[in-house]
Amino acid sequence: MTDKPVTIYHNPRCSKSRQTLDLIKRSGHEPEIVLYLEDPPSAERLSSMARAMGKTALEITRTKEALFKELGLNKKDERSEAEWFKLLADNPKLIERPIVVHGNQVAMGRPPEDVLDIL
Repeated sequence: MTDKPVTIYHNPRCSKSRQTLDLIKRSGHEPEIVLYLEDPPSAERLSSMARAMGKTALEITRTKEALFKELGLNKKDERSEAEWFKLLADNPKLIERPIVVHGNQVAMGRPPEDVLDIL
């Protein structure tokens, strides 16, 4: 275990997010918990995290979320990455969860075991 902090962008209502948080704690870390629906990351932070995971904005978007359709969004929308990240920052319900950051490494906890590689 390193002394670098672990941060989880968490939604306590999500079972995958709760399972990931439990996994982090069982691995010996006491993570900083960011309730991203209440305190959403900026578009720049989302971009940085996605880049660290090798993912696009659309790949960290909950496209099956009702809000996605309500906003008239489409997977084939011709938006720039910056526009997608701004949209996610403005509508945090659309951010795929949970995202875990450990130092300069980032992982999506889907499935929760995927975060073990960065802990």
